[in-house]
Amino acid sequence: MQKIIITAIIALSALSGLYAQGEILDRIIAVVDREIILQSDVEEQFRLLEAQQGNVPPEARCLIADQLLVKSLLLAQAEKDSVEVGEEEIDQQINSRVDYILSMMNGDIEQFEKYYEMSVLELKEKYRRDMKAQLLSDRMQSMIVQEVTVTPSEVREFFNTVPADSLPYFSAEVELSELVVKPAINDEERQAALDEITELRRKVVEDGESFSKLAESNSDDPGSAKQGGSLGWVKRGQMVPEFEAALFKLKNKDISPVVKTEFGYHIIQAVERRGNTVFARHILAKPEITFDDTQKAKEKLDSIRMLIVNDSMSFTRAVKIFSEDEESKNNAGMLINPQSGTTLYTVGDLPTEIYFAVDEMKVGDISDPLEYYDARGEVHYRIINMRSYTEPHKANLGDDYAKIQKAAVEQKKAAYMSDWIDKTAAKTYMIISDDYRQCPNMSKWFEHIPQ
Repeated sequence: MQKIIITAIIALSALSGLYAQGEILDRIIAVVDREIILQSDVEEQFRLLEAQQGNVPPEARCLIADQLLVKSLLLAQAEKDSVEVGEEEIDQQINSRVDYILSMMNGDIEQFEKYYEMSVLELKEKYRRDMKAQLLSDRMQSMIVQEVTVTPSEVREFFNTVPADSLPYFSAEVELSELVVKPAINDEERQAALDEITELRRKVVEDGESFSKLAESNSDDPGSAKQGGSLGWVKRGQMVPEFEAALFKLKNKDISPVVKTEFGYHIIQAVERRGNTVFARHILAKPEITFDDTQKAKEKLDSIRMLIVNDSMSFTRAVKIFSEDEESKNNAGMLINPQSGTTLYTVGDLPTEIYFAVDEMKVGDISDPLEYYDARGEVHYRIINMRSYTEPHKANLGDDYAKIQKAAVEQKKAAYMSDWIDKTAAKTYMIISDDYRQCPNMSKWFEHIPQ
């Protein structure tokens, strides 16, 4: 195998050459076991850094090459240890990134494809191999350091190594819980949406009108409406159960009966089936929430608030009985900071409407009903309970043990990982281009390569 790889290096270099008109065409710059690193891999990461940070020093290529070597070492170990990632996991990660990019472009696929000079499907396929490699290397690294922990004495030792004048200063932090009430859709609006979607289905099935054109002009799903109702290729597990059950009963070109989900009423078209995937379109009729609906929700929430304020019920008990947000309800109403994954929020990082509501609150206080919009753009109402408040302060073990413990664990993991790299590299077959001997950070790699 090693001879085959060496031959490939020589053959590729001979065929492509190192430079053409002053520009690097491409070449293999390193081999780690059976993993190959190309100069184009380094250049792609370098251009990405330039796009993110502006001017980037040329020596950044040394750091990029070092990172690529670590990744290749992890991939080689993952293969030896038979570590795997599922196709669904790869799809989920790619779809999530593409959906995020599309959301930044207001769902404009034409703009997306013009920018990337390829279709959404082509882009997903292009980066599929890279995504699999990234997930594998991340999983391998997690497995290597998963047993790393720190004792309380190690936390104290770590804290004591930080000079007093270098200790971080933490802003005021709060822990908050919420109780959410969602406006209930009235029967008239619900019937109006059902009548609308029923008529749209009749136009498609009986009058032969274009499903995609009707979706563009009538669907209440703005993301897919612009694409003629297209949802792309759908696999099992990607949609809510009612939608998925109806979709996977359809044959090519079939139109579903009216389907009710938490989003509203749908009609679905199975454009094409390929095994366990279906290219689907849909039209959504979403019942409107009226002013009266929102007022009733606010009045209900205010009544619940008075129960708590008058000591008739604890906030936690009220959350369990009345809250309509399943995620926070299952966490006793506690809000989770998406940036840290903990219940602590720096006051300045709070959503605007919460910030102004809690600005004058004390621990134990409950806010008036607050209006907010969820990720779907739907209006909800909530009351906020301040569970804890920490004054601005310099880091100390008493108030910030969890943060300091986390930092100590990360430092220990980094040291453990560095030691693993050294030991594993020493017994792994590697070739690295001499062009990278000039990089100070690469000397550790060349120590393991025979002269």
